[in-house]
Amino acid sequence: MWEAERKTLLIFREEYLEHEQHPTHPERRERLSYTIDRLEEEGIPHVVEGVEMEGADPADREVVELVHDPDYVELVRRLSEGGGGSLDPDTYVSPGTYEIALLAVGGAVKAVEEVVKGRYETAFALVRPPGHHASVSKGAGFCYFNNVAVAAEYAIKVLGLSSVAILDWDAHHGDGTQDVFYHRDDVLYVSIHQDGRTLYPGTGFPDEVGMGPGEGYTVNVPLPPASGDRAYSEAFDVIVRPVVEEFEPDLILVSAGQDCHFSDPLTALAVTAEGYGKMMEKTVELASETGARGPVAVLEGGYSIELGLPYTNLAVIAALAGIPTTVEEPVDPPEENPEGVRTVRKVARYHARYWEGVRRRSS
Repeated sequence: MWEAERKTLLIFREEYLEHEQHPTHPERRERLSYTIDRLEEEGIPHVVEGVEMEGADPADREVVELVHDPDYVELVRRLSEGGGGSLDPDTYVSPGTYEIALLAVGGAVKAVEEVVKGRYETAFALVRPPGHHASVSKGAGFCYFNNVAVAAEYAIKVLGLSSVAILDWDAHHGDGTQDVFYHRDDVLYVSIHQDGRTLYPGTGFPDEVGMGPGEGYTVNVPLPPASGDRAYSEAFDVIVRPVVEEFEPDLILVSAGQDCHFSDPLTALAVTAEGYGKMMEKTVELASETGARGPVAVLEGGYSIELGLPYTNLAVIAALAGIPTTVEEPVDPPEENPEGVRTVRKVARYHARYWEGVRRRSS
């Protein structure tokens, strides 16, 4: 039996597979079922001591309303129980969506609670539907309730933490999460994503830095297509690490969108599964160095059902737990775009006005 370096919790319930807008929608049940199959093939968690998989209860409505407007929550409930309806052209409320969305929030909240209370060192909530495009009063981009935002607010309002850092590496900018915390200085939001001029939702530019008390606490790193592993490594070393070190959060959350993988049909960022694993390894190191709890990852996007998502999730889980594994890509990645690294350095110079550590590393 393998032994993990860190006690790690995986959250999963079969009900997460029941949510469906229509069988050919990109955000469909196979995204998660193929990952679970892959984990079982690797013996995770059954033959890895220190990695455990548990379910979670649905979040109470009052917990969801820590972030979301009660009228919006009621709208989702009514549409779901009334047979369905659209929130936007890509986000349809089906019968049962409300209950499963509550389960997804519950999974993120449980993962945070278990880590904050010290029962586990790291966690990954393998939930769906995703959440980072959902704002206070609007669902969009396949998202209904913002799992990570609610978990962050729960950590502060209920568990008593003073500060939370959210690292969002989904290929799509997490406009919903950004909006929720845009005026706050107790939640740092850092997003590395594909340039909004080339991908939905068309936001997440460097000059979106927060407002009022929150100015500087939103850090956006938009990358050109085909940026690849090297640009992500550079972004982490030059921007993410110094910003989080200076912020000194009590908890690190990861919006783990695995759609940066080079095989993803909706995006074009050319990251490998190995690259994902290294990003999580660096995030684990960063939590240890800053004294933050976590990291706690929550699944967001990822639409390469057979080639990308199972492999990237495996790499991320192995890094979280500290278990040896070799993730072999089924096909070779494309050549990386060198403009990605140059873009990171330009973005770093922009954010250096707010963060001393970035200023030192980008000078």
